[in-house]
Amino acid sequence: MKNQKPLILITNDDGVSAPGIRALIDTMKTIGEVIVVAPDKPQSAMGHAITINNTLYLNKISKENDAVTEYSCSGTPVDCVKLAVNEILKRKPDLCVSGINHGSNSSINVIYSGTMSAAVEAGIEGIPAIGFSLLDYDWNADFQQIQSFVKKIALETLEKKLPKGVVLNVNFPKLKEKDIKGIKICRQAKALWVEKFDKRKTPFGKDYYWLSGEFVNQDKGEDTDEWALENGYISVVPVQFDLTAHHTIQELNTWNLNG
Repeated sequence: MKNQKPLILITNDDGVSAPGIRALIDTMKTIGEVIVVAPDKPQSAMGHAITINNTLYLNKISKENDAVTEYSCSGTPVDCVKLAVNEILKRKPDLCVSGINHGSNSSINVIYSGTMSAAVEAGIEGIPAIGFSLLDYDWNADFQQIQSFVKKIALETLEKKLPKGVVLNVNFPKLKEKDIKGIKICRQAKALWVEKFDKRKTPFGKDYYWLSGEFVNQDKGEDTDEWALENGYISVVPVQFDLTAHHTIQELNTWNLNG
């Protein structure tokens, strides 16, 4: 139908009750019809994990007269998208938005992120998708400061569409709305985590480990997501899920692999 509202699927990795997803729901309600399928508990750093050796549960947590239909899922963010597409939705969504994540998913974090993996899964299904993250790990982060930008990016994506196989990774600096300088289209910065494990003992004397580490940005470019965030801009990185290193194929063909 020509005047049909866009259907928007919302998910995240912080759990269905997280303030970030509640802010995203409030924003998307002003754009279209919203269906929420999100984890019933935090699933951060799950990457593209799916559940294959355990049962999956879906619980409808909204009432029939609620403006938004919501489900909680016992699985991962990617499970949420798969279940939404295959079991809940009557038609393919016009847009999938994931987040708003509590904390940045810039640079190398994109490969660990449950937020972005949910968006990537939607992209694999042929759904235009965006992952939104705020560089503030506080549970009570102020998402109101970025909601106008979230809406603008979502509307532009609905209007202009995305190339096949591409999703957007959007990160916001922790700033007041008036202090955000604008939106920059960026590349992913070359960075890594220098990790260490804090070795501890249980009261029963058994060793256990707690992962910690330091984020190291190795990239001095001014066209990266890290530079944008450090300089007061919103970063938008187009992400593809074809992981082929195309530039290396020619070199590998010179190897004596069949000799």
